Amino acid sequence: MFIPATPEEVRNLGWTRLDVILITGDSYLDSPYVGVSVIGQRLLYAGYRVGIIPQPDIDSENDIIRLGEPGLFWGITGGCIDSLVANRTASGKRRREDDFTAGGDNNRRPDRATIAYANLIRRYFKETKPIVLGGIEASLRRIAHYDFWSNRVRRSVLIDAKADYLLYGMAENTVLELAASLREGRDVSELRGLCYAAAERKPGFLELPSWEESAADPAAFEKMFLALYRNQDPRTAQGLCQKQDARWLIHNPPALPLTEAEMDEVHGMNFERAVHPCHHRCGDVRALETIRFSIATHRGCYGGCHFCAIAVHEGRTVSSRSEASILREAELLAALPGFQGRILDVGGPTANMYGFECPKKLARGACPDRSCLYPKVCENLRPDHGRQIALLRKLREIPGVKQAIVASGIRYDLLLADRKHGVPYLREVVRRHISGQMKVAPEHSEKKVLRCMGKPGTGSLLAFRDLFRKLTAEAGKKQFLTCYLIAAHPGCTQADMEALRRFAGQELSLHPEQVQLFTPAPATISTLMYHTGRDPWSGRRLFVEKTAAGRELQKKILVAKNSRFRYGSAERQQIKREGKSWAKTRTSKKIPRRNLPKR
Repeated sequence: MFIPATPEEVRNLGWTRLDVILITGDSYLDSPYVGVSVIGQRLLYAGYRVGIIPQPDIDSENDIIRLGEPGLFWGITGGCIDSLVANRTASGKRRREDDFTAGGDNNRRPDRATIAYANLIRRYFKETKPIVLGGIEASLRRIAHYDFWSNRVRRSVLIDAKADYLLYGMAENTVLELAASLREGRDVSELRGLCYAAAERKPGFLELPSWEESAADPAAFEKMFLALYRNQDPRTAQGLCQKQDARWLIHNPPALPLTEAEMDEVHGMNFERAVHPCHHRCGDVRALETIRFSIATHRGCYGGCHFCAIAVHEGRTVSSRSEASILREAELLAALPGFQGRILDVGGPTANMYGFECPKKLARGACPDRSCLYPKVCENLRPDHGRQIALLRKLREIPGVKQAIVASGIRYDLLLADRKHGVPYLREVVRRHISGQMKVAPEHSEKKVLRCMGKPGTGSLLAFRDLFRKLTAEAGKKQFLTCYLIAAHPGCTQADMEALRRFAGQELSLHPEQVQLFTPAPATISTLMYHTGRDPWSGRRLFVEKTAAGRELQKKILVAKNSRFRYGSAERQQIKREGKSWAKTRTSKKIPRRNLPKR
């Protein structure tokens, strides 16, 4: 059933008061892909009376008071995406459209939604039950963090929102423990995956540089961030504490990843897989088109890409569902109205991480000083695509399922490292499980940029390209690779973008279209590099493009339709500022040597 969102729905259930009221920056989609829905359904299944207020008006009391006051706690999330990422482009412009808002107009979610909603509650409920923050916005902003949109280091969102608790990560088990503790009057300060503010530091916890120190000194910020990053694994992490103004942020160790049985339990809940009726008058929610007929097979990622926040939010340990659970969900999808025979995605953050993990990591935690995949696939990982092959074959046999598409990105280096099942897996996907194109994410071609990104070199990409083309030809199909690329990442210059353009055309035979400007989202290593201008591992200074014009130019170099790209006067100034010789740039007219900038 839907989580009740109106007083009428609450009364129809025979409830006089709610235990928990959830607030979200998105329209309410009841789906296993939507965090607030998972948390709400998890609480409902445990017997709590839960209500939800999607996208409340922050300028009036009309929405926030309509379900009354909860008996246990308020739960706030900014939505499926950090509200500033959802509302602003990488160039800082306001987005006009929003896939998570009914009708598609971006006019319902405030910037810094987590803080705005906490303030809204305090305005109309002066002495109220605890306010609990969660979701990706809270998770990535849980300690002092660099904020790209204000260009400064901000305090923890817990402190700025004046909230009582913050649950980071996916939090399905932590939220149940919190609810039970509050109902029974027990202390919650030892719960894993929880942050709170205290008057004193916690004995035995690692003290981080304070917010004031981190904001004033990039070196202190780097030290603070790396301490957080090294304490992400729940089996090895220390508790952390950080002074913020006169109070201490207490950061408990992360919650343990879900077991296979717990993953099955979460995805076995009775989601409506639809938009709540309260939004119908406003129009469709575009995000539902992608997720309604898709299946998440696992969560977490050990890829270690420096620009990605998955490791900080979902964790570096991959948790997979059982085959039986996935097949049951496929049968459910096939019976839904509107299903046309295609499961639009079978995967996770990375499609081909399903079904295996490093046994050493499962027993003793992630290695603190090395990555599972960078600079090469670790010999302890032992990738095995056998379970994925078996799963895809069984999905095809379900009545009503014509095709199960693998639309999530594939790590080609991981596939190539599986000498037994890697090629058979790709053959299976190429023949039956892609719809004309396969997504991969090389992100760049230049070694120094790839090193800053934590991505493998082009050797494995080209080997995968050849294998993909060979298997596609054997299948007698006309299919293509779609490559995701990033412009203006720390360490990347305009000359690097020129080289990437040439590589894409000559080696991949494509004109780049899936190109995004690097967005310095909170809590990633790449954002650390953007803020400090240093490689945190080597200590070397990096070129970091921070001007809006320079960032846009890097993208323009890659996506310009004319292969002989012409620079305008403003763009020539960017080249001068970067200190690059015009002799190394491509231009549509010859430049007199006397006008070349000096080295």
